[in-house]
Amino acid sequence: MSALQETVNDAQPIEATPKKYMALSGYASAVVLLLLCIAPLFMKNFVIFQMTMVLIYAIAVLALNILTGGSGQFSLGQSAFYALGAYTSAILMDTFGVNYALTLPISGAICFLAGYLFGLPALRLSGIYLALATFALATAMPQLLKLHYFEAWTGGVQGLVITKPDAPFGLPISQDMYLYYFVLVISILIYVASVNLLKSRSGRAMMAIRDNEIAASAMGVDVALYKTLAFGVSAGITGVAGGLGAIAVQFVAPDSYTIQLAIALFLGMVVGGVGWLPGSIIGAAFIVFVPNIAEHFSKGLSGAVFGLILIVIIFVLPHGARQVAYTAQGWIHKLRK
Repeated sequence: MSALQETVNDAQPIEATPKKYMALSGYASAVVLLLLCIAPLFMKNFVIFQMTMVLIYAIAVLALNILTGGSGQFSLGQSAFYALGAYTSAILMDTFGVNYALTLPISGAICFLAGYLFGLPALRLSGIYLALATFALATAMPQLLKLHYFEAWTGGVQGLVITKPDAPFGLPISQDMYLYYFVLVISILIYVASVNLLKSRSGRAMMAIRDNEIAASAMGVDVALYKTLAFGVSAGITGVAGGLGAIAVQFVAPDSYTIQLAIALFLGMVVGGVGWLPGSIIGAAFIVFVPNIAEHFSKGLSGAVFGLILIVIIFVLPHGARQVAYTAQGWIHKLRK
């Protein structure tokens, strides 16, 4: 018997990820959706803008979760695809006058292609070496956007200013509130599509690769194909998030998409729970609100306060928001009994 056959025979059976690892229950989903729908009615425009950014970052964190939690590939380069999506939407709106909504699928398609092409050479890498390669991509992207070859399109270091869309059909709501609901609809569509993807045959193949690449290959899974597809899908969703971010902020510039953004998205995934898609919005809220809370405690030591909060969360909740959700679910089941 060959070494490969022995490895496959000794490996534990690979089970599909249970439903609870991918989505909330029907009742919990309805409650969360209701809260997200009515929340802007009681908020000021600035808070609505912050909530919009939470939804946008949640899309980007979800995309990273598909790549890392779904296929087991680590990436510190999501800010590069976020920037590519943001600039694609901004250039289409500013230079070609394309409707803001139509720029989003174009941004997603371009980023999908970029992610797929980047995933091809990345097939030779894994673990820390893949993380370093994506780190290099994130580090290089802001500098590439500043090159004079692209300055006519990107605006160079000064970036581009775009106009925030008004509510259609003469709806009597502010720009911030309309954009919030616009982003909310897109977030729900992407979330549902992502859950269905991980439940599909392709999703099970990705998770099989994550759990045991050798066993997955022995069972007939095309490892190279699904790894590159995971990169492409993750990059495409991140590109849509970048386009939405550009529309919400009304400005794109190279220094807005540094490695700090990539690290923030990675932190959001860890805080929300790796492999648990609903945790993406919790991780995004951490990205948006916790730095402000840390600065409120001490402006001079905001970084230290933020680091302390993060350390406490990692020690108390090593599995992130997923751990809280499962604990609460266990208590509810006990109360019902």
